[in-house]
Amino acid sequence: MAGPGGSRRALTSTARLTVAAVASYLLTLALTSGPVDLTGALTALLVLQASATSSLRMGVVRVGAVLTGVLVAVALSTLAGLTWWSLALAVGASLLLARVLRLGEQALETPISAMLVLSVGGQGIAAETRVVTTLIGAGVGVALSVLLPPPVPTRTAVGEVRAVAQEQAECLRDAAGSMAARPLTRAEVGSWLARARAVADVAERASAAVGEVRDLRRFNPRALGTADVAPGLRSGLEALDSSLLALRGLFVAVRQEAPERAEPDDDHGREVRAALAVVLTEVADCLDAFGALVEAEAEGAEAEVEQRLARSLEGAGEARATLTELLLVDPREHTSLWLLRGTILLAVEHVLTPLDLETRARERAARARGRAPVLRAAATPLVPLARRVLPGGFARRLARRLARRWRA
Repeated sequence: MAGPGGSRRALTSTARLTVAAVASYLLTLALTSGPVDLTGALTALLVLQASATSSLRMGVVRVGAVLTGVLVAVALSTLAGLTWWSLALAVGASLLLARVLRLGEQALETPISAMLVLSVGGQGIAAETRVVTTLIGAGVGVALSVLLPPPVPTRTAVGEVRAVAQEQAECLRDAAGSMAARPLTRAEVGSWLARARAVADVAERASAAVGEVRDLRRFNPRALGTADVAPGLRSGLEALDSSLLALRGLFVAVRQEAPERAEPDDDHGREVRAALAVVLTEVADCLDAFGALVEAEAEGAEAEVEQRLARSLEGAGEARATLTELLLVDPREHTSLWLLRGTILLAVEHVLTPLDLETRARERAARARGRAPVLRAAATPLVPLARRVLPGGFARRLARRLARRWRA
């Protein structure tokens, strides 16, 4: 069952599509004569997409498809009228032209338009009406996508990115729990790897959600005055993707070294398993804290969460140091110490590398510097108006504050 947010989005989408169809129909009645053509209403439904840029792109493609079909039909009706071979030629020529023009999913609109115009003998009113109604529908679809834009699902995208970090952290915690409880087998490690691979589906949903935020912000009045969190979410998701790839590499390395059957281990083996389990738990805490940091950055409240990630990274460093001390024992002399293989320890390090706090801070500063010229360009035309409307002293203080913000 859809939640309140999903139901609200469904009702909003239904209302936008209904308004687009009705508006196109009314404009068709006002601007055309003769039999009512619902092509405009149909075009509006097909053109109206979630974002203004998608609607504009769909409108251009659909108008191009209709115009191509109409031109083919007019040319054939002038030469031969409606016959079986003119119909075949119209469909074939329209499809070929649609492929040449790269109309994609709207390619079938070209032969459909050609057949409809050809069926009425290619009369000027039929061709003209279809072109006009198509332009009406495309215009209404693009206009409504700007005038009645959908909300930008920022919270949904933030939650999806956070879910990627949480899934990776839970995967590591489960592995750590198994490692601390009993000797490992290759089959058990294989189940860890399968779960890590399943996180890729969560990451794919998060990537789609971030892409939707980026698309919906374009030409969207609702996005005015709000921070663009898409770049920060994208870079955070890329870091988590790198950690996920390293995590899968870690589990692959463990599976390659693990025995087929559980083998009782000695005190050294139990000590190594416990130490590595602690390391994996600390790394899981780092991933969880990194996800919280990405979420806090989107809300502009990252200072406190940065400290949490710093503590988690410090804890992981201390756990790795404890594990490093165990390297003084040669694993070749103690076969139960196979978890100390270099590939396994290196893979643990690779999981943490993308979560570096200093790198994240530099990326955040770079994004802030990139936004400053945009804010400056947007606010510059408003300065003369502010000086006329606002009291002089307040206007000067506001200008100085904005100047300091831009320089920062």
